[in-house]
Amino acid sequence: MPLELEVFPFHYSQVNKIIRENLKKGEREFILRGVNGHRYLLAGVSADIKVTIYGTPGLDLGAFMRGPVIRVFGNVQDGAGNTMDEGKIVIHGMAGDVVGYAMRGGKIHIYGDVGYRVGIHMKAYMEKIPVLIIGGKAGDFLGEYMAGGVIILLGMHTLYPERPIAGLFLGTGMHGGVIYIRGKIKESQLGLGLKPYPLDGSDEKLLEGYLKEYCEDFGLELSEVLKEDFIKIIPYTHRPYGKLYAY
Repeated sequence: MPLELEVFPFHYSQVNKIIRENLKKGEREFILRGVNGHRYLLAGVSADIKVTIYGTPGLDLGAFMRGPVIRVFGNVQDGAGNTMDEGKIVIHGMAGDVVGYAMRGGKIHIYGDVGYRVGIHMKAYMEKIPVLIIGGKAGDFLGEYMAGGVIILLGMHTLYPERPIAGLFLGTGMHGGVIYIRGKIKESQLGLGLKPYPLDGSDEKLLEGYLKEYCEDFGLELSEVLKEDFIKIIPYTHRPYGKLYAY
């Protein structure tokens, strides 16, 4: 049986302390209720555990974590998955700014929209490939300075149907990784030197695998997601500002 905690009366540091104390006792499954802006939940935890959260976690949910699987039934504030190394965060709502900052492994699945500068400085190392899937739309600077990993932007579950799927400066300074977008995007929205490319067979296989898991997390039909054509954004150089600084 999972350990259930009503965390509303507690400071975030107390919540994390309770979780860590019970980890030492062998507890591997937690349910947190009444979460309301609690920051740094599960930050730095290195353990294969499952955590279900009801409410709205505050800044830096799962920062630097290695292993936990977190499922949030609600929205999430800024910085979720900051520099996370392994594990998974599933958000049944929207997420704020700077989600997945410097993420270097694991997965973040978001049902709805996200804010600004999401997926910036993402990186990959050897077999670790971070994956960030956004079911709604994104603000400016998605994938800024991206060095590795995969971002998939679906634009399906959004509160802002009148807005473009992404904001301006998408992929600015991007020098690694790939961004897949369901639908079309204007080249004027992209960072300097970037342009959209059609998918090839390996892209389609990779997308189908990642999106199959995403659909399972949210009870969606994969065929519906794959109905629309995707484009990909990849960097044309690994040194986007090389000429700016080279003499």
